[in-house]
Amino acid sequence: MTSSNSAGNSSASPHTASPDVWQSTRAQTALATQIAPDEDDYLAPDKLDIGRQTSVNERELFVSCAPAEAMQQQFEHLRPEFIAVHDIATTSSRKLLAGIAAASSQPLQKLVIRRQGYGTVLASLEFVELPTAEGSSLRMYSTEAEAETSEREALARMLLAFSRLAVVMVGDLPGRSMASALASLRDQMVSGPWPNRQVLLLPLASASTLVSQGMELGRGTGVNVRTTPQVTRPADAWGFINGTWGRMRGCEPAVRPRSTPVADRPPARSPAPGPGPPATAGAPSAHASRPTIDPLLMRPMPAVPSAASRATTPKGLLDRYVHQLAELAGMVSCCVFDVASGLEIAHAGARPDPADLASHGSTLLAAMVST
Repeated sequence: MTSSNSAGNSSASPHTASPDVWQSTRAQTALATQIAPDEDDYLAPDKLDIGRQTSVNERELFVSCAPAEAMQQQFEHLRPEFIAVHDIATTSSRKLLAGIAAASSQPLQKLVIRRQGYGTVLASLEFVELPTAEGSSLRMYSTEAEAETSEREALARMLLAFSRLAVVMVGDLPGRSMASALASLRDQMVSGPWPNRQVLLLPLASASTLVSQGMELGRGTGVNVRTTPQVTRPADAWGFINGTWGRMRGCEPAVRPRSTPVADRPPARSPAPGPGPPATAGAPSAHASRPTIDPLLMRPMPAVPSAASRATTPKGLLDRYVHQLAELAGMVSCCVFDVASGLEIAHAGARPDPADLASHGSTLLAAMVST
């Protein structure tokens, strides 16, 4: 009996070790199961988005690799158009998103990236979806991810690289530190992948140093880098972002750079002769009519149907060019005119009006030729 028991114990030893071998797989049983009504619902076209909707304001993406690598795969496969807002020496991007969400009566949402098989949270990103004229939405991400430092930096790089418009908010930095920070960003542009071709720098302090640094940032990269005047309010930041996006898509900005996010309505969609009072912008939810007004401000963000036709005409190209010039610091008004006739071809800015600019330009050109 004794020998039989000892033999039984020796034969049982492999079985006692097996739970340790399979212990790691038991973590899979802790995952929540999401039940789809049927196969068509699971494979529906509207599911072709980054992650799956798990609650009203949250999406989940399960990955088997690093979060940044997974996001790159999603961007390359789905090719979404979005805006990424990045911070340098500041923590303003998430505050800006929260302000835009409140002004447009849209919820602030979150994309949670989890480890496949375990459900462990690897990173989370905040974003807001802005309504568009086509009835779809344009997503705006903050690159300030909740993740480990290395993963946070990698995610920020992917968001900036694959965004349609990269917005960089720059805090108060001495010249040398600013050059170092932008040099790191430039290295990322050069090393790639970097499909993005539009970068907008928003200085929260003096813009004098950032203008020259911004020119150096885009040199030799093929990226169009623009620097705005100093931004002191969220409304200013939104005005520049909205205006830049409108010019990128070949249409006029719906919100003037110095207006509040809910002060102006697009002229084509509003029967009112002028914008509403800026003082009401702080509490859009206090009036029943506000939820129908505020989303209209975001509608000009995506492309308009005539953008392609305008981009192919010489006048359309000149219009876009002069509006880009109007964004330069210190620019008040600019005009392109025909040398032979002296007539205006394209104009942007305030006074002097195009006729005066064309007249003075013709006079100046004649004086230069005669001398």
